[in-house]
Amino acid sequence: MNLSLVRVENLETTFYLKSGPFRAVNNISYEIDKGETLGIVGESGCGKSVTSFSLMRLIERPGKITRGKFFLGDRDILTATESQMEEIRGGDMAMIFQEPMTALNPVLTIGFQIDEQIIKHKKCSHKEARDRSIEMLRLVGIPSPESRYTNYPHQLSGGMRQRAMIAMALSCDPKFLIADEPTTALDVTIQAQILELIQKVQAQFHMSVQFITHDLGVISEVSDKVLVMYGGQMCEQSPTQNLFTSPKHPYTAALIESRPKLGQRSARLKTIEGSVPAPHELPAGCPFVNRCTRAKSECAHQKPLPVMIAPNHSVACFNPL
Repeated sequence: MNLSLVRVENLETTFYLKSGPFRAVNNISYEIDKGETLGIVGESGCGKSVTSFSLMRLIERPGKITRGKFFLGDRDILTATESQMEEIRGGDMAMIFQEPMTALNPVLTIGFQIDEQIIKHKKCSHKEARDRSIEMLRLVGIPSPESRYTNYPHQLSGGMRQRAMIAMALSCDPKFLIADEPTTALDVTIQAQILELIQKVQAQFHMSVQFITHDLGVISEVSDKVLVMYGGQMCEQSPTQNLFTSPKHPYTAALIESRPKLGQRSARLKTIEGSVPAPHELPAGCPFVNRCTRAKSECAHQKPLPVMIAPNHSVACFNPL
């Protein structure tokens, strides 16, 4: 019996630029069970956010989803019409964006923006929407929600704006929540509160969550399993504990090694030599080949396909650890 609520198959998103087309997301596949959290991790520019915007059908020109399927339950979202997507977004699936100050409308109150979504998806009265909005603001830990309901985004702190975004995302009881680096630019204390909040509401609503970040510490805390991306492609996918104790892709191992370690304050941090290539300069083979210490001749010319090396643990590498 397949418990997966989310199933992504061979997703590809291509951007058509003057310099030529390039795939920002290249043949990505994964599943997320009901109530489970998948963490997607990788350096900036690896395709994490483009993957999520593709699922939400928010890719604009010159980008285009050029291949793949995305099933939410038994429905292929990538074949839905735009009018159907207006019902799906904010309803069955929702997204917490990376920067709430740009995601929230600065000239509308927080309450109006949450009300608008609830009225659209729940088909309720303005009073019922207002009551639900205040209930959600209280749920996410915003003090004095009745007064904050009438505030504009600029009147809230960064942490409170992020909480308001979470309240909006959860207001219509989504089955699937995408969190796109929701703790970026927040201080450590607020970051911990936001992570705790997302885990709390996930348990309460039994949602599937896709959590995007470049922070492996966050990934280890919130995720049941992890997808590591580089150059728009999947490097490794594994249950979280296995990934940290026994990484198989050289890139995954290098990421883990580059983290600061407790008790080694004076030790020099390890780095990954080189830099991420520009999307239109990716090699024909493995995207990590030019920075990999284990690269072989075939790595430069052939793309490694994901191979299952243990239960639920796959790696795309010709010479895994």
